[in-house]
Amino acid sequence: MTAARAVEARAAWLLAATFLVAVAGLIYELIAATLSSYLLGDSVRQFSLVIGIFLSAMGLGAWLSRFVTHAFSGFVWAQILLGIVGGFMAPVLFLNYAWMGHVATPLYAALIIIGVLSGMEIPLIARVLEQIGALKFRFENVLSVDYVGALVASLAIPLLVIPHLGLMSASLAFGGLNLAVAGLSLFLFRHWASRLQVGVWVLAFAATMVALWHSEKLVSVTEAELFEDDVILSEATPYQQITVTRYRDRVRLFLNHSIQFDTLDEHRYHESLVHPAMALAPRRAEILVLGGGDGMAVRELLRYDGVESVTLVDLDPRVTQVFRDHPDLSALNDGALSDPRVTIVNKDAWKFLEGEGRVYDVILIDLPDPKSIALSRLYTRQFYGLAVERLSGQGLLVTQAGSPFFARQAFWSVVETLNSSRNPQQPGQGLHTLPYHSYVPSFGEWGFVLASPEPVPGRDLILPDGLGYLTNDVWQAAQVFGSDMDRIAAEPNTLQTHVLTGYYLDGWDYWFR
Repeated sequence: MTAARAVEARAAWLLAATFLVAVAGLIYELIAATLSSYLLGDSVRQFSLVIGIFLSAMGLGAWLSRFVTHAFSGFVWAQILLGIVGGFMAPVLFLNYAWMGHVATPLYAALIIIGVLSGMEIPLIARVLEQIGALKFRFENVLSVDYVGALVASLAIPLLVIPHLGLMSASLAFGGLNLAVAGLSLFLFRHWASRLQVGVWVLAFAATMVALWHSEKLVSVTEAELFEDDVILSEATPYQQITVTRYRDRVRLFLNHSIQFDTLDEHRYHESLVHPAMALAPRRAEILVLGGGDGMAVRELLRYDGVESVTLVDLDPRVTQVFRDHPDLSALNDGALSDPRVTIVNKDAWKFLEGEGRVYDVILIDLPDPKSIALSRLYTRQFYGLAVERLSGQGLLVTQAGSPFFARQAFWSVVETLNSSRNPQQPGQGLHTLPYHSYVPSFGEWGFVLASPEPVPGRDLILPDGLGYLTNDVWQAAQVFGSDMDRIAAEPNTLQTHVLTGYYLDGWDYWFR
């Protein structure tokens, strides 16, 4: 190969390397953001922090690159260190969270290191291109390739990486990519390579490949520490981490490591959510359920003979699929999701309401807690206004509303939001509400709110046979709030304010952090 051809080949590789390291760098950033939202909550706050810290660290790395005497050597060391720190970031963070219960400090430390090293890459690559005499080198070409790599990574994370690899394997795989870039660079520029670099690269690459090969075992070890019981299902979807555990006859569902139900006491939650609305509704033929993809609420709905149609809207198709098709999990909801009266729609609840024209007799809202702005929007006046437009004239709406004990102000904010939501039958007035609560051992005191354009009936409940918890005496007691849970001042939640997320996080942080 002539000298000119060799320069062209090395220049082409450096541009290709720019693309690859840009992909890996953004993947690490998105993995860190996803991990922080899983383990620390409030996805908007965590994504904002991660992006801000990462970009600031990249700026620091770009500035520090001027102090690197040998550009090629600095680039290779940056790739080796990125392969180690970025590759082992997810395994180390998950294990640290499982064993120590802390994740913020090591996460942000790893993010700063990755950001600094990523920020050094483009200036060092540009200097190497100049050193080898690449005649067609233009700095904007390097930046263009870098931005294209960022685009590819942002598309790959939700569509390919998380669904097919999971966070732990993805972290190790892209660590391997950085190390592969370092290895091929050492080969193509072997006249500049040092024995120390080659030796460290060999050890790092071997360790990463071994860890990647055993990544499933690492996941199992982490889950064994995180969850007390045997893990019978663990899967990352584009929307969340699904984990199902079992100990003897006890099954628990966790989404993003937060418990959703425990079969020992889920009947208390679902009977409280479903039966007051169903028993008080004048008509209950057409039912809409927003959330509740596990089918437990649908199971309770199908106890009523008058139910003709149930539409279940849940964002994650994997949740409804496993609770419909998995024999052990579908048994928990008595096969409710396979009932011919049930229609499953996998769609965002807001978008569903915007496009839906049907009218329902009862609407059940069983959505995740408003721990982030993305979820808070489903507890706003605007969302409830959309929902009540789908209610029949005397229809009833019920929503889970969090804990009136642990997040007291958040609970009453939900009540106030419904009280001030648009009433289509009485223009200028809000909805009529009836708040109540039940004790669910897995969650503590838990609150619900009934709402309707008309005053909520105060009569006794005519309940179906076979309930394990709810009776008329329990129902009457559920409407009484002790002085430490009774109504306090709270602002309604809107798309402009999102006060609910702050109330929610402050309440739970006061008790548990």
